[in-house]
Amino acid sequence: MSHPSGTTAARGDEYLQRAYALAGSSEAQSLQQLKGYASPRRCVETVINNISSTQMSSDKLKILDAGCGTGLVGDCLAQSSLAGKFVLDGVDLSDGMLAVARKKGMCRELETANLNERIEKPDGTYAVVVCVGTLTKGHVGPKVLVEFARLTVKSGLVVVRVHDDVWESGGFKAEIERLRDVGTVEIVSTAEFGIIEETSAGGRMVVLRKI
Repeated sequence: MSHPSGTTAARGDEYLQRAYALAGSSEAQSLQQLKGYASPRRCVETVINNISSTQMSSDKLKILDAGCGTGLVGDCLAQSSLAGKFVLDGVDLSDGMLAVARKKGMCRELETANLNERIEKPDGTYAVVVCVGTLTKGHVGPKVLVEFARLTVKSGLVVVRVHDDVWESGGFKAEIERLRDVGTVEIVSTAEFGIIEETSAGGRMVVLRKI
């Protein structure tokens, strides 16, 4: 990817390129020191802003972090108003990242999974499925949204961050509209947001509600 030095996209891509190049847990640990990556926190804020009062008042929210990496979303959940009110599972392709996430003790289950394939979990398992930092150029395609919807309970949420580079060209916008048109989901929001702190561009925070 080529972007002018210092742009929001370039800074966001720095994080993503380092994430996908990880060779082991020591590198995964150091990745967490990269400053200014806003997507995990903004994803958790989006979940809180869109979760229903019925879900909040019921048993602990079952959340799947798809492409969980080192557990940054879990860190943000633990520091949010949902602290103590959720059960978190994570899946990721990188064993090194999962090893770091496992040490944190935040997740009930952590499993290796390729998001371009079926996730081996039953239909309607989760109240919320989140995915941050994975839906970007050359990695996971838009068909994963069907899988996320399958894993979500009726009226549950799918909250994913899609990089601007692939929002239209990668087919994500079209796939979201298709899922709406066939009655699988309601599109709550596809707002643009800043991947990096103190910015307002670089990605889309997609909120879908399972019908």
